Amino acid sequence: MATSLIDVNDLFMTLVKDYTLDALYESSVTDFNVYLEGWLLRAIDEFDNICTQDLDYSESTQMFTETLTMKNKLMLSQLMVKYWMMKTIQDYRQMSVNITDHDFKHYSEAQNLKEKQAMYQAKREEIAQMMIEYDYSNTNWDNWDNQLFRS
Repeated sequence: MATSLIDVNDLFMTLVKDYTLDALYESSVTDFNVYLEGWLLRAIDEFDNICTQDLDYSESTQMFTETLTMKNKLMLSQLMVKYWMMKTIQDYRQMSVNITDHDFKHYSEAQNLKEKQAMYQAKREEIAQMMIEYDYSNTNWDNWDNQLFRS
């Protein structure tokens, strides 16, 4: 059986906590899946060149043509986190937030953006390392000995 968008979205949601995504899921699962599909498409594009499986994906059925391994679904979900983080950094509405009350203080939009960028950079580095390890673990080293670098 082919892998569904929902399978990857579920793994993605275990990695992030976002009340807007939670609210969207509660209001409409269909809209939620369509919303997350954009990040999945970006993840597929980035992961396709090293993935050991065919990542052909149909937007109309929201299904992959193959049944993806757990390792590949986890890699796609991590890449989705990277693109989710990129969106939160580029949310210009956050630049103008200036909230102060008894329970919550928001001190500096610039400091908040700086911390988000640092988290994003750390996630990018983590994913880059994961992709290198993935590629190395799937390399046929016997072919390399015979000067066959691409299978």
